[in-house]
Amino acid sequence: MADGRGGVPSRGASQRDVAAVAGVSPQTVSRVLNGSERVLPATREKVLRAMEALGYVPNGAARALRYGRHGCLGLISTDFSRTGEARTVQAVVDAAAERGFDTVLGQIGRPLDGMGSSEAFEIGYRSLLARTGLMVDGFVVQGIELGHPESLPAVPVPLVLASSRPGPLTSVGCGQVEGVRRAVEHLLELGHRTVHCVAGPESSLQAADRLCSWYQTLVDHGARVPEPVPGDWGSESGYRAADRLLADPELTAVFCVNDEMAAGLMSALHERGLRIPEDVSVVGFDDVMAERLWPRLTTVRQDFAEIGRRLIDELLRLIHGADSGGQDASGSSVAETTHLLVDSPLIIRDSSGPPPHD
Repeated sequence: MADGRGGVPSRGASQRDVAAVAGVSPQTVSRVLNGSERVLPATREKVLRAMEALGYVPNGAARALRYGRHGCLGLISTDFSRTGEARTVQAVVDAAAERGFDTVLGQIGRPLDGMGSSEAFEIGYRSLLARTGLMVDGFVVQGIELGHPESLPAVPVPLVLASSRPGPLTSVGCGQVEGVRRAVEHLLELGHRTVHCVAGPESSLQAADRLCSWYQTLVDHGARVPEPVPGDWGSESGYRAADRLLADPELTAVFCVNDEMAAGLMSALHERGLRIPEDVSVVGFDDVMAERLWPRLTTVRQDFAEIGRRLIDELLRLIHGADSGGQDASGSSVAETTHLLVDSPLIIRDSSGPPPHD
């Protein structure tokens, strides 16, 4: 029954009301609510807009009883304050919402807490359920700092890792190694004899992967390998790195393992009267602030939005596989472990150029 204000029902809106406004069947609305892959993106968007217009609130308890699902996904991370993790979390939340799922967040202990990955995950897992009072249909775990994901405790729902390293669990990550190789080779091809490095914290697995790729690329090209300067992901550590880098008279190019440290280094170089890239070329990783720096930063792009979409795609594949006994309509397995890497292209801007003339 309408209330005279554009057909919005005076009672709580039902799936049939949503279907009528969206111009689809109630079955289509149900598929959207349950994250089915059998709904076209344009149709899903119409349904979601109709839900918003009607103020439709799904009955989670009823849906769980009927379909065995709760319409909610759990996301557990190590540190929500760090740029890369925060961007990935937002991408996962957005991708889940597009599929009609809510997301609840939990935090596991950081590596410095002195606990193993299994213990940290279990604490985050139990804390998430205790705080929300909700059950979830599956988990996305920020696994980038989990050294031994095989030690994670078993959970009764599907789980995927946000991780660039292959392992025993389904995972999706950034092509770290190839991205760094492109960055270093770009500088070598410009004529630099070597490339210095501002590294990330020793406790970080992704920082270690980027550092190893930098090292191996120099070795493969027969270039001198300078001593890397340690950083902590923050811009201040990049700023402090300038003194140690400039102590090497052969310094002409620097790869920073993230954009924030590159920004700090560039600030320090400007203060010392050095020109970028005429005196020193600087390249970063992530592409989160590169357009706002001066000069504009050459950097490796980490496609957080695509990583988030792929994580949700893989998680829903596992959820649907569990619902169907692990097989698709043709009888093929849909629950096998996969490891996907999202491409990490080098975005060449203004901060990289040939070395200064001798």
